Order: sequence, then structure tokens, then C-alpha cells
Amino acid sequence: MIGPSYWRVLLLIGGVSLLPAPASAQLALPGAAPTAAEGAPGKTAPAKKAKSRPTKEAKSNAASAKSAAGVASIDGRPLMLSGKLGLLQVSGKGEMLTVEKLSLAGEGVSDASQRCVVNIIGAKPVEASLEGKPDGLARYLVDVPACPFAFDVVDGAVLVPAQITACVFKAADCQTSPSGLWGPDGAALESEAAAIGKRRTEAENAMSRALQALAPLAKDNPEVAALLKEQSTFTGERDDVCHDYANETAHGFCAASVTAARAALLDARFAALKPQAKGAGADKSAKHKKAKDAADAAAR
Repeated sequence: MIGPSYWRVLLLIGGVSLLPAPASAQLALPGAAPTAAEGAPGKTAPAKKAKSRPTKEAKSNAASAKSAAGVASIDGRPLMLSGKLGLLQVSGKGEMLTVEKLSLAGEGVSDASQRCVVNIIGAKPVEASLEGKPDGLARYLVDVPACPFAFDVVDGAVLVPAQITACVFKAADCQTSPSGLWGPDGAALESEAAAIGKRRTEAENAMSRALQALAPLAKDNPEVAALLKEQSTFTGERDDVCHDYANETAHGFCAASVTAARAALLDARFAALKPQAKGAGADKSAKHKKAKDAADAAAR
């Protein structure tokens, strides 16, 4: 079988003009800055544990600190979609990250048999802003023209939710989708299979605990009932995300990461329901006490 041919496109965010190139199409934009030189990411010294009681400000920043711990696992590290396609590299911590490198692999718009890669570079640094933790993990929004996307940070990788439509770069005749797990080169993970397997087991156990905590609430809460019903499709959905991850059967990195993300989502849903669960328990106790008092009064 003859393999598809490839072309690479450099897209500098701004306006578009076509420049001739001997072997590949190149898109250059007026006023765009050249690519910054690569540099080794700096190491952040671990923060010392405070001896005094935490202030209100420290408490309010607790969620950001927890998110930063996850972000540290991807800071300055090259990530590839399914461990083999494109390139995503971010740096920074807290509420704003800098997207240092972003390449999206895709296929031709006019001819789907052709493969293409769009390198996205901006006149200003592309930024990723923290959108909170709607599904239990720090979520960042990357505002790229023609292809904005969000990602959730897991240990050593980021998970991009499914896109409703493909990202189309008309000037490059290329359409792409960033959806899926962006992680380390799958060909280099086999030596870490044992550690990854341990992470997978921990994630599976965390997921089971969350499901057990949610189960008693399903009877009186349609949202919880729907969430538990969705769980029956999780294994298949995980396989859909991970079946194409490079060398996945040898290391299981994608399955471990997606399972950890699911466990975090279930924990977040249960945490949101805790006040409701406590309130329901209090109501039942009050009704029980009222019935007991009435029975005692009738017996007198």
C-alpha cells in the first residue's frame, strides 16, 4: 500500500500571505515575531511548609497550589497527541501558561489522503488561561485563531475533550483536531511500564471509591443516576481514546491517565453533592425525631 504524502505548513498568527518555498508550502504573516530560541526549563525550589496557621489568602489559593503541582509535571516537556503526532509544549504555573510550541497534525481539506502539519506561532506568545476545575482537574483554555481548545492537566500529560468540529486552516488546505491525550513519546515509555501500572491501579481504586460513595445518592438524584449509567460506557470510551496511543499495549500510559481523569471527575461530582447529601441526612433525622416525639406523647 502506498502511504500518504505529507506537507508541513508554518502558520504565524496575524494576516496571511503566501511565500514560495522549494519543497513545502509556507504561510508567513506580516509583523510576526521569529520563533524564540529553545532553553532548558528552570527548576522551581519546593516550597517550605509554613509553621503558622494559614491565612485567608493562603486558603483561597489552595486550589491554585494544587493545580500548580499538576502543571509542574508538564512544564517545558514536549507532549505529542497519542504519543506520536504534533507537538504541544507549555511553560509556567498557576493561572496563566505560555504555549511555547504547538504543531497540529491533520489531513488535507481538498484531498483527505494527504497528511499535513500546521505549526502555529504568534507575534505575541500564545497563552493558556486557567478556567477552573470543572471536572476535578485544572482546565486551561488555549485561544488559537481557527482552533481554540481546552485541556485538562493529568500527571505528565494533558487531555483535550472531543471537538464538535474539525479545525480548518483554509490557507494551508489542512484540517486538524487536537482532541485526545497529549503525552510523552510512546516509544520511550516501555521502561516505565511498572510505575505506570501502579498509577493505573491507584486510579482504578480511586474511581471505585468514588462510585461507591455516589451510589447511595442515585435513588433521589437523577444527575447521579445518569452519571453512574454513563460509567458503563467508560471502558469503551477509554479504549477509543487510547487504542491509537503509540506502543500503548507495552506501557498503558494512556489508559492510566484517562482513568485518573475519570476518577477526578467522579470525586468532583461527589464533592459538589456533599452539602446536599448532608442536608438530606439532616431532614431524615429531623423527621425521625419528630415521629419519635409524637409516639412518645401518644404513649403518655
